[in-house]
Amino acid sequence: MREDVLDRLVEKLSLEQKVRLLTGSTTWRTAAEQAIALREMVCSDGPAGVRGEAWDERRTSALLPSASALGAAWDERLLADLGGLLASEAVLKGVDIVLAPNLNLHRSPLGGRHFECFSEDPELTARTGAALIRGIQDRGVAATAKHFVANDSETDRLHADVRVSERALREVYLAPFEAAVEAGVWLVMAGYNSVDGTTMTAHPLLSEPLKGEWGFDGVAVSDWAAVRTTEEPARAALDLAMPGPRSPWATDLVRAVGDGRVAEAAIDDKVRRLLRLAARVGAFEERRRPHPAVRAGEARQLLRRAVAAGAVLARNEDVLPFDIGTLSTVAVIGEHAASPRVQGGGSAGVFPSAVVTPLAGIRARLRGRSRVVYAPGPTVTVPPPPLDTDRCTDPRSGEPGVLLRCLDAEGRELYAERRLSGRQLEPGEVPGAHTVEISALLRPETTGTWTFGVGGFGRMTLSVDGRTVLDGTYPCETDDPAIVHVTPPLRTVRVLLDRKRPVLLVARRELASGTGRATVLAAAPPERDPAAALAEAVDAARGADAVIIVVGTTEHSETEGYDRTDLSLGRLQDDLVRAVAAANPRTVAVVNSGGPVELPWRGEVGALLLAWFPGQEAGAGLADVLFGRSEPGGRLPTTWAASLADAPVTRTRPVDGRLDYAEGLHIGYRAWLREAREPAYWFGHGLGYTTWEYEHVDAPARIGIGDTFTVRVTLRNTGRRPGREVVQVYLARPESTVERPARWLAGYAAVHADAEGTVTAEVVVTPRALRHWSSEEQTWRTEPGPYRLMVGRSAGAMEWEAPLIAAGPVLDGTGDRRAGSPLPVDRA
Repeated sequence: MREDVLDRLVEKLSLEQKVRLLTGSTTWRTAAEQAIALREMVCSDGPAGVRGEAWDERRTSALLPSASALGAAWDERLLADLGGLLASEAVLKGVDIVLAPNLNLHRSPLGGRHFECFSEDPELTARTGAALIRGIQDRGVAATAKHFVANDSETDRLHADVRVSERALREVYLAPFEAAVEAGVWLVMAGYNSVDGTTMTAHPLLSEPLKGEWGFDGVAVSDWAAVRTTEEPARAALDLAMPGPRSPWATDLVRAVGDGRVAEAAIDDKVRRLLRLAARVGAFEERRRPHPAVRAGEARQLLRRAVAAGAVLARNEDVLPFDIGTLSTVAVIGEHAASPRVQGGGSAGVFPSAVVTPLAGIRARLRGRSRVVYAPGPTVTVPPPPLDTDRCTDPRSGEPGVLLRCLDAEGRELYAERRLSGRQLEPGEVPGAHTVEISALLRPETTGTWTFGVGGFGRMTLSVDGRTVLDGTYPCETDDPAIVHVTPPLRTVRVLLDRKRPVLLVARRELASGTGRATVLAAAPPERDPAAALAEAVDAARGADAVIIVVGTTEHSETEGYDRTDLSLGRLQDDLVRAVAAANPRTVAVVNSGGPVELPWRGEVGALLLAWFPGQEAGAGLADVLFGRSEPGGRLPTTWAASLADAPVTRTRPVDGRLDYAEGLHIGYRAWLREAREPAYWFGHGLGYTTWEYEHVDAPARIGIGDTFTVRVTLRNTGRRPGREVVQVYLARPESTVERPARWLAGYAAVHADAEGTVTAEVVVTPRALRHWSSEEQTWRTEPGPYRLMVGRSAGAMEWEAPLIAAGPVLDGTGDRRAGSPLPVDRA
């Protein structure tokens, strides 16, 4: 839509109409305006999938691997394809705006939302996020770059004041957002946190550099309920306050303009931006624009391919891939094999139609060829999971699931329906509702002491066969919406049950103001005897030709709203891996986590595969990797410490409300290099199923300041299988006049080659890679003089390096230096 047309539309609106457009009409919708034929625009959380407007397990979505898994793929074409899948899902659900990608960084391994962010490196995050944005928006659906900015941990995230140098902010934390704007992103979401004393919804950064220097012409939207005052965000460059209909803008913004506290010209600019977004997503059109949908089969294949693409083979002692022809018995071990974590916790969660577990994927691959023996091992102590259709029925209909009822103050039923899960986040707006009730007939498969849990805030009760076993009032002591409305703590009790006798469970929660939306009824069977379960797993391993053990984090250890306190998988899982590996050297450990964990046994297993949260096709994609149908394509997007004590940057908890980013430019591998520490696995590390020789490098010896240049790396696949290699180019400036990282990622390229084949990787390095931000001059500068140009397989393994001179413009080609073989380098 032309700018003059937008201007005329703005002129048609009264001040009251303009302001109404700047606050959501509902939790997930913007306001409509009949006077200009504008319909509502619908938002949905991402990036795990597109849930739509309702938290309803009956409305399923395609579930992608976690963002950390996608960052591990180092594959922009794949990210663009997955963006297309998200857009296709959005169109089918009537969604105009996908709230993804998350461009915050892996600053600390303890970050609770690690799984939702791509990497620790600004360059990798920038390129990955930009590719996803292009894939979404190419189908006419808006992407949203979030959370602007320095919202890299969860502890007190609504109120934390991040103190960070301007240089670190520009070079590290703002860099992925700048790339998002260059990719044409249509929305940027301002986070809850403050930076240097100012909340992000009212921060000058929304104006400069976002809208001014970068030229962002889209909508700056608040995180949900992040707008707490009227004037400051309105005078700043925030455009849209979500959700609605209640917000400070809805109640007071018209008055603030009338009183002269906010200029109407600022309101007009915000409205113009909103209308520009509406034109982009087709909100002025009577019917949504048709876009070819991704078929279900194609979506599953894409998601299956993504599992393999992001899986990182960290160690392989000639164990993988397994040769099916040599396997008569395969042991699969660990609770996570049968019940994996396929996504992280929090607002981005979706409900997949089905999940292929690792156990199911392995069984499907080996069906008719090998016997699969499963041993769960000891119970991993976690809060019980929400009830599902596997072990309970609706007591009224007898069908699988639970009965959800809303009751008035006298206990009379106002509303009832069968649901498929014990986690209810939106029981519905029922006039007069005083209590929400979830009931289920449980069929215990095991005699013993079961654990039951009720989640939520306020007055809650739980009865088992009419006997009250929990009754209390639990105050809400946080204002974090992810905890209040999505993942409230569980209050648990233990009850002895007989497997021959079904029991009626009834959980009730009073719907008092300020207690949130979530009500959860959860149950877990008796814990297995640890010694007996360990012995069973060891016996299964000892009698197998190969062992696949799956271990991982729990539902409440990696979730929005909480940071982790440690990186341990727990003694039970560590002991299980050690015992199984000792019983069978052909043991592959698969780690099911969204971020780094401690692996004290990593040198004892035959192979180590980092699988992240793999999404709905988890088991199918993992089976492809384990049995050689696909190569593990992943390279680490973040450095993994051997132990938390080794990690250079860990703090996520504010002190007196302040969270100091004292490390400055040095996060991730940069911090490890500065401290001269050796991690378990470096950023960029990952093995494939073949071997590579870096034969020669073509790179300039001299460049002009401001020049883009290309590093060409010729590789030979020296193995017996086709393979993929990710060639990484780093820069260093040892004698810089300003502080620099020891080295930093300047570019990368992935290549494929057949066995014994050669291929040339072309890595483009832009001028941005050499520049630094000058706070004194308030501009970007590039130091002239010598740099070090390096080619590596990870941040800790350089294959080649040579000097590079940055000077005035290079007018001829005589500055090229060609290296026929790798040079001796320090691989530390």
